[in-house]
Amino acid sequence: MLIGGSSCNLNKMQHRKTPWKKSRTFGDVYGGRERRRFSDNIFARAHSLQSPSPDEDLPILIEENPSRDFFFPLSGAEVVEALKSLPRRDHQDITHVWMRRLRKSDYLANTAPYATFSCGSGVHLITMYPFPRDLRFSFGPRRPSNAGLNDARLFGAQIRRTGKNWTAVWTLPALRKFYLHILYHEVGHHVDWFDRHWSAANGRQLEEAAEQYAYAKTATAHHVFNRLNKRIDDRTS
Repeated sequence: MLIGGSSCNLNKMQHRKTPWKKSRTFGDVYGGRERRRFSDNIFARAHSLQSPSPDEDLPILIEENPSRDFFFPLSGAEVVEALKSLPRRDHQDITHVWMRRLRKSDYLANTAPYATFSCGSGVHLITMYPFPRDLRFSFGPRRPSNAGLNDARLFGAQIRRTGKNWTAVWTLPALRKFYLHILYHEVGHHVDWFDRHWSAANGRQLEEAAEQYAYAKTATAHHVFNRLNKRIDDRTS
């Protein structure tokens, strides 16, 4: 599973009807970790999005059913609340949040990101992807990168090797903390976009900038995590 799967390449998205209107083709796609893409090109299957009108409440939330074997560790409402807990200047221009269904074939091929950031044509979109319901992520027989292992361990996952397969085993609280960090990483790409235009040549710098932003917001993520969990505890008590 990739931590950020955005691309610096310019892509065109297919025309599809969104829940609010049929729009022109979504423009340029930027940013993100330098990793493999979805097997069928993640952006080629995406909605066409149009720049919101001035009176629309942002971000516009798009939620899809994650399918039987997957779930969203953070709900769409929680993602929006976490965004709005950041300084307003950092999130006010994020136009859309898409809680997007993940194809199992992309998961099994180990080509799916946890989240992406893309922008163009007046749209700044953060897309969040679901996680296996059993809280176990299989990397397959190939040893994960050191960065991937360190990320998982830092947020509390247990890394196991059974036979030839590598697996990260999570608890739900640890996974929710991790997804908050991933969300803020993508916001970091959004913030960085205003400072420079991206290219493949500086992909490492882009990732470092986004990760530095996410870690700088650790205290905010901690407060958001406690607030969200308290709300859950209050509902179940």
